[in-house]
Amino acid sequence: MRQKNSLQIAYSRFRTAFVATIVFSFFVNLLMFVGPLYMLQIYDRVLSSRNEYTLIAISAIALALLLAYGLLEYTRSKLLVRAGLHFDDALANSTFQKVVKQQTAQPGGTSHVALGDIDKVREFMTGQGILAFFDAPWVPLFLVLCFLFHPMLGIVATGGAVIIFCLALANEFATRSELQKAGQAGQGAGHFVQTTMQNAEVIRALGMERQLTDRWLNQHDAMLDHQARASGRAGLIMASSKFVRMSLQIAILGTGAYLALHQLISPGIMIAASIVMGRALAPVEQAVGQWKQFVAARQAHKRLHALFTQVPDDGERIEMPAPKGELSVENLFAMVPGTRDTVLKGVSFSVAKGEILAVIGPSGSGKSTLVRHLVGVTQPASGAVRLDGAEMRHWDPEQLGRHLGYLPQDVKLFRGSVAENISRFADEPADEDIIKAATLSGAHDMIQKLSQGYETDTGDGGTSLSGGQRQRVGLARAVYREPSLVVLDEPNSNLDSLGEQALISCIQTLKKMGKTVILVTHKTNLLAMSDKALMLVNGQVEKFGPTREMFQQAPAATPAAPQPAAAVAGGKPATKPAVVSLGAAPKGGGKG
Repeated sequence: MRQKNSLQIAYSRFRTAFVATIVFSFFVNLLMFVGPLYMLQIYDRVLSSRNEYTLIAISAIALALLLAYGLLEYTRSKLLVRAGLHFDDALANSTFQKVVKQQTAQPGGTSHVALGDIDKVREFMTGQGILAFFDAPWVPLFLVLCFLFHPMLGIVATGGAVIIFCLALANEFATRSELQKAGQAGQGAGHFVQTTMQNAEVIRALGMERQLTDRWLNQHDAMLDHQARASGRAGLIMASSKFVRMSLQIAILGTGAYLALHQLISPGIMIAASIVMGRALAPVEQAVGQWKQFVAARQAHKRLHALFTQVPDDGERIEMPAPKGELSVENLFAMVPGTRDTVLKGVSFSVAKGEILAVIGPSGSGKSTLVRHLVGVTQPASGAVRLDGAEMRHWDPEQLGRHLGYLPQDVKLFRGSVAENISRFADEPADEDIIKAATLSGAHDMIQKLSQGYETDTGDGGTSLSGGQRQRVGLARAVYREPSLVVLDEPNSNLDSLGEQALISCIQTLKKMGKTVILVTHKTNLLAMSDKALMLVNGQVEKFGPTREMFQQAPAATPAAPQPAAAVAGGKPATKPAVVSLGAAPKGGGKG
């Protein structure tokens, strides 16, 4: 039997509330007869008999029934709201995890929209829109009552309901395509703004505002154009619906008056029939009015369904023993996300516990792609990455994260304090672990000089800190609680000479502690510390082996003595550091 995913489980939990709401809706709609029946009794009994006791009695009964109606309506709404909270609780956690997995598999994608889609689905299922659909099945009850009053009244009411229902269908077919296009254009414009504003200083400095504004306006205007078309069509249908609605009131009253003149019905039935028909048409009219919200919820459901279908739930995994740090890569192939272009082609190597591996190669050779596979955030197209013999995908991500340290090339911190970022936002981090990690990375003194020390807010993405400071805090985060495997991608790209000395000291200490370290670097002083070197060229292993032997094979390429860089403000070197040239390896240090 196929196991349900979190989305299906959330809907199944909501199903119980749906059934209960349908039951409540039956009684709520049944009590809707109180108004027309009361009116009928007033016209046909009270006014003809002029009996005050009858008036008081039926008024008291009507008020009691309306009180019950109000309580049932409140209970129905409250039930849906509580079910919506349970729906969100069952879905939010797994959706966030799937969005993270999807974003790592397809960087630059729009899967984060799914987090807002939960709100759209929940708001529809707990609002007036869904209540209109719950009330719609009981419309035939009111139409039957109109037929009981007189067949002609029933025909007028039924004809009106059919016309309004056809207008609702016309609204669906007329606006569906345009609303979908507007949604896609809106998502594209929003994503463009989000990614563009990450480089706001570049936009300002290079005078690119007008050009990028024009690009955003093109997408924004496309969204407005589609929305305007959809709104225009919906407005025409809504106006037609109101015209039909008001015309039907005249038609039902006119028909009732004609029948009353011929003494086929009483005046009370004429008024009651008008009220009953209005109640019969109300759910249909509400459905037309809520159609835009319904379409938005339906599109949100489709995106959620696609996300949960494409990204399977993480199954229960057995707790693995703490890894020692032995890493092996076996015939690894990797693709560019969303394409069939191969980045890594049959990469194989191994690193023993406590060894330092330096990864070098020209820009675009696949170094950063390899790093993402080594830390398990990207799945291989084929081949395997193993930690202590177990494939990365077999590890529970949370458990694996405790034994991994990772410093990406582009260091991003999260909104919160320096201490929270170092501790990886642990629930109850020990202060000594945070300080120990900062000391190991050489960042403790630097952090103490910040305005609020470890409690300094890093800002969104770490914007409150300089590039060098972010890199040093990121290094402290990577070595938090002394992980078995530490992967550093260009770890000194923003460091001054003092920060670089701290980095070298950190790597030396990790080696003494028996930790495995993977370095992506072109700096001679870091390369000279490595036990092994791996050269990637065009996604393939050009050379691999002990670093000293690789240099001995190419004496002309022996690294020069490290050139100390003078510290400058902002934590960046004042001069270009010395680089290693090993045969095909260029002097660049760009992303792989």
